[in-house]
Amino acid sequence: MVREYKHHGTMQPSYRSARRRILSPRDERTLVRKVQINPRTTAKDLVKMLEETGTKVSISTVKRVLYRHNLKGRSARKKLLLQNHHKKARLRFATAHGDKNHAFWRNVLWSDETKIELFVHNDHRYVWRKRGDACKAKNTIPTMKRGGGSFILCGCFAAGGTGALHKIEGVMRKENYVDILKQHLKTSVRKLKIGRKWVFQMDIDPKHTSKELDNKVGFFSSLVLD
Repeated sequence: MVREYKHHGTMQPSYRSARRRILSPRDERTLVRKVQINPRTTAKDLVKMLEETGTKVSISTVKRVLYRHNLKGRSARKKLLLQNHHKKARLRFATAHGDKNHAFWRNVLWSDETKIELFVHNDHRYVWRKRGDACKAKNTIPTMKRGGGSFILCGCFAAGGTGALHKIEGVMRKENYVDILKQHLKTSVRKLKIGRKWVFQMDIDPKHTSKELDNKVGFFSSLVLD
């Protein structure tokens, strides 16, 4: 302490100046803009991009910059690929039924089918994104609804919970769909305690809109989702 006082003339600790940052604010903005345009850009790609401009940085430095801007590498979620006509159809549906009250929607029985893939290629892709942006189109991996699998499940749900779940062996045809409705539809309505004036929702799959379905199962109102 005596030596420190004689050398500096004070007992106060000397503070070193902060190390100068390698990347300028402009460089950081460039990195952030790059991953916002293409979230699948890797940290290694960003390092290479900076090196081409004469700036050498490590991968960890690039990651720290992105972390400071709340951008973290996360696994991209797989979502069903929606074409423009799908999006337009959903918007039309929302516009047409947007004025319905809660009582109406509580009496809607929703239905859908899903194909279960037993052997799929679980490839992980990472994207740079902020919290809450997981389902934005640019942060997801598009998947196709059809294209391989082992079996199909047909189910339904309403505001009160889930209804029956039916396993479909092989290819489902319109005749099979009619049988499934006769077997499970009324049972699910009773289980979920849906009101007397209830609506059954279906999409526009050809087997859902066939005349045979209208003739054989005409005891419910239908709400078609494009």
